[in-house]
Amino acid sequence: MNRELNRDAFKQRIWRANEMDPNPVHPVLIRSIDTVYFSTMAHCQTPEKFFPVVKSDALPKGTFAGKLVLVTGGGTGLGKAITTTFANLGASVAIAARRLDILEKTASEIRNKTGAVVEAFQMDLKDPVKVAKAFDDIEQKFGRTPDILINNAAGNFIMATERLSPNAYGTVIDIVLKGTLHVTTEFGRRCIRKKQGGNVLSISTLYAKSGAPFVVPSGAAKAGVENMTKALASEWAKHGLRFNAIAPGPIPTEGAFGRLFAGSLKDSNDVMKVGVPVGRLGQPEEIANLVSFMCSDYMSWLNGAIVDFDGGQQHLNHGSHMGPFLHEWDQDQWQETENLIRGRTGKDRKSKI
Repeated sequence: MNRELNRDAFKQRIWRANEMDPNPVHPVLIRSIDTVYFSTMAHCQTPEKFFPVVKSDALPKGTFAGKLVLVTGGGTGLGKAITTTFANLGASVAIAARRLDILEKTASEIRNKTGAVVEAFQMDLKDPVKVAKAFDDIEQKFGRTPDILINNAAGNFIMATERLSPNAYGTVIDIVLKGTLHVTTEFGRRCIRKKQGGNVLSISTLYAKSGAPFVVPSGAAKAGVENMTKALASEWAKHGLRFNAIAPGPIPTEGAFGRLFAGSLKDSNDVMKVGVPVGRLGQPEEIANLVSFMCSDYMSWLNGAIVDFDGGQQHLNHGSHMGPFLHEWDQDQWQETENLIRGRTGKDRKSKI
């Protein structure tokens, strides 16, 4: 009964917000609440007690002293959090994307916050000539090729696949797959030529492995990025380069959630968290800590790994699950089921539990 009341109260709150909000929640999101709340009891109700968010840096100060890190898409969202963490840990950071104005604002903010060297560079991942020019600019500014590359730039939006034009899915593939290849191979060639070694970490997604409806271009492109990661981990390790990737679950940022979910960030968070066993979404600082740890010398033997970081989301009510309603059962229902199964299998003894 309480679960039904919570669900209905949440739906009513969204309906009321729709009446006042010039950008209301899409009706499809509201209809999906019935499905989401069906598995409410499957997730932790008190994540703040058992799975607290820790936003402070996990590694010691100075871990990346003397290192130069390049973060693509470093001006906003996850890229900004990753840049901030590396800067806090002593690295010099180059951030790159198409929008130089946003990058420069972010670089200035992080410099003032951390005291680190953070510089902005314009880079269009879709154009290999412009990618090479950005590396030239970085080398001219810092006098060296970066030690670490974070492939964070991405493009994605939710859409019925039959509505996608070749230009729509081509743009996502050009940025996510071909763009990542442009940056990674340019970085790798320079590291190999200079015999300096290097470290590449790419941000992927959970559905790169499993597939997911309505994000087909992104899933196909990210699957290619994961394949590239594993292939180069074996091909270029002899040159002192290692490659890994992280496949994060839902981490709310205005950019990503704004293109993937209808409604506000708060409403999307409320709907999404019930599908995560630990009962909450991830935070940008948490993935930034994982990124920095995987790129540090503490993890120098990690190569060719795709690390899922999703609070267990992918394992909750997956396709072969016996049913989300099982999370709602009390001990009496489980006792009745056990007795029934024992009877069917010829084991008539009652449970000792």
